[in-house]
Amino acid sequence: MHIGPYQLSNKLILAPMAGVTDLPFRKLCRSLGAGMAVSEMVSSNSLLWGSDKTKRRASHDGETDPKSVQIMGTEPGMMAEAAKYNADTGAQIIDINMGCPAKKVCNVLAGSALMKDEKLVGEILSAVVEAVDVPVTLKIRTGWDHQSRNAVNIARIAEDAGIQSLAIHGRTRADQYRGDAEYDTIADVKSRIAIPVIANGDIKTPEKAKFVLDYTKADAVMIGRAAQGRPWIFREIEHYLNTGEHLPEPTVAEIRDIMLGHLDNLYAFYGEFTGVRVARKHISWYSKGQSHGGAFRDAVCRVNTIDEQLSMTHEFFERLLEKEEIAA
Repeated sequence: MHIGPYQLSNKLILAPMAGVTDLPFRKLCRSLGAGMAVSEMVSSNSLLWGSDKTKRRASHDGETDPKSVQIMGTEPGMMAEAAKYNADTGAQIIDINMGCPAKKVCNVLAGSALMKDEKLVGEILSAVVEAVDVPVTLKIRTGWDHQSRNAVNIARIAEDAGIQSLAIHGRTRADQYRGDAEYDTIADVKSRIAIPVIANGDIKTPEKAKFVLDYTKADAVMIGRAAQGRPWIFREIEHYLNTGEHLPEPTVAEIRDIMLGHLDNLYAFYGEFTGVRVARKHISWYSKGQSHGGAFRDAVCRVNTIDEQLSMTHEFFERLLEKEEIAA
């Protein structure tokens, strides 16, 4: 799959997720098989450009090409400025968020709320495409609600504006993340436009990824929540798509090593205070399904230092490995 001049190594893309797809997580998923990873969204509000939080969100130091930064906003001129700012600081692809269903985003008529105003969509897309020399991509949902599924209209507007790929989450904004994603709309969009289409929503297994690719004829799939605590899902899917066979599940020791490496990178990226707090959710995801994981999560989320967090994590995995040896 190509996005502008960039050929992706496979058909697997890490979805942008607020508070999740920071630089350490993107680099980890790329190392475990993702063909591209999109940053968490950055507000187009220029007043935020100088903040440490915004700088961290848009950081791509040492990240594998192509580097994709997602921006969010409602004003065409400000979105164009935000795109130019990010392109000038190293972003190789600008992704526009018109898919976020969060109330705090939609209440200011950003994210998926923009799908209700097709004229404004066209103005924003055209302004951003004209402002930068890098490819511009778009993420949407199937519509605002079930009575107004307008993904096909938005897709045509996007193609006409010069958008170079379109990711579609198979739910409306009204659905949030409830119920099952539907892929008929994605298939319909794919049949009507020439630019690459990326299917997103409920892709949690290698078999589901293959089904969605076959059913929708999409050029790639985008994986979000299923990668939380399981960043190796990308290599599992890639192997299955290439061979029709399953990779073995990672061992407890491998999960421990991936997790500890991830934690070290979080601490280095954020510093102790923020790093420990960001790490809590990742530790919770990694430990899901493990024996006594609930008690471990409850305890580890109460500590506030790197030493305490690492010590408890080491002890938890040592107990798991001891039980594994006994069982063998």
